[in-house]
Amino acid sequence: MITTKAPGKIYIAGEYAVVENGNHAIIAAVNRFVTVKLKKTSGTGLITSKQYENHMLRSHRIGSKMVVDNRDNPFQYIISAINVTEEYVQTLNIPPQTYEINVNSTLDNGDGKKYGLGSSAAVTVATIKALCELYQLKITKIELFKLAAISHFDVQGNGSLGDVASSVFGGIISYSSFDRQWLADFRKKISIKELLKLQWPDLEIIPLKIPNSLKFLVGWSGSPSSTSNLIDKVELKKGKNNSRYQKFLHDSNKCVREITNGFRQNNIRIIMNNINWNRLLLRNLSKFAHVDIETPALTKLIEIADKFGGAAKTSGAGGGDCGIVLIEKECDINQLIKDWKENGIQRLDISIYEH
Repeated sequence: MITTKAPGKIYIAGEYAVVENGNHAIIAAVNRFVTVKLKKTSGTGLITSKQYENHMLRSHRIGSKMVVDNRDNPFQYIISAINVTEEYVQTLNIPPQTYEINVNSTLDNGDGKKYGLGSSAAVTVATIKALCELYQLKITKIELFKLAAISHFDVQGNGSLGDVASSVFGGIISYSSFDRQWLADFRKKISIKELLKLQWPDLEIIPLKIPNSLKFLVGWSGSPSSTSNLIDKVELKKGKNNSRYQKFLHDSNKCVREITNGFRQNNIRIIMNNINWNRLLLRNLSKFAHVDIETPALTKLIEIADKFGGAAKTSGAGGGDCGIVLIEKECDINQLIKDWKENGIQRLDISIYEH
């Protein structure tokens, strides 16, 4: 039995801007995971998940190709991860295997509601890690990222893939999004083996470290959101507000650079001031794109944190899901958490996960 896991993620800064090539975000891996268990079988393969107890997906091989019964399929990211990794394995002339995969996740609330912690990225990364172990592939982290990014992009078709990078590298990273159109074009022209060897345009992943004097809090609004839908809505509006959108990109990158410098200099004032600025940038984007990024529940989360001296903002696409707070460690957070609870906001027992 092979067991692998990959962490979820939460955005600290740079959301929306990072979907454009070469733009930056800061992302933290968190101590909530997707776990994949894989064992070899003969004949028929199987995919099951604790989160989808009424579903199982069977597969079989025709020659070297894995054929999946795709009716009523909730496992699309797992299937894509399998297909891409198997495609890579074929280029290495490794004999194909048949296997069962079981998936379990702590990235939701137990009732199936997702917190917005990047479950699709984490399950993609964990599945590929398990298959690489099965086939005894020695790959680097950047190669794992590229395999997972291809798999995820094949399904979703948009997004920055920063959540994939966070699941692969762990800790806090500064991430610059690569050219997705370049990937789409070269995916049709060359093998995955060759794609892994290339330098991907604009891709940059740099590890950062949070200052010891800062505490990191995550609050959940109680409402899930759809990242893909929100990104699509901004995409539709940006052409009509191009000058404002370009200013947003410029300011967001400047803000992320300042936060990155704050991490490197161990300067909590720089970090917290620019977290607050990033919140204002996202609120401005929300207005001109007519997208509900900061919901009333998230506004309440932020206002309560601000009252106790924290720097807070929405995380990820917003529209629900989570907000983050950075606050000095000596501050008493008990009353903050109590006020959150009284306003329907749940503090998640989450910390930054280092590999």
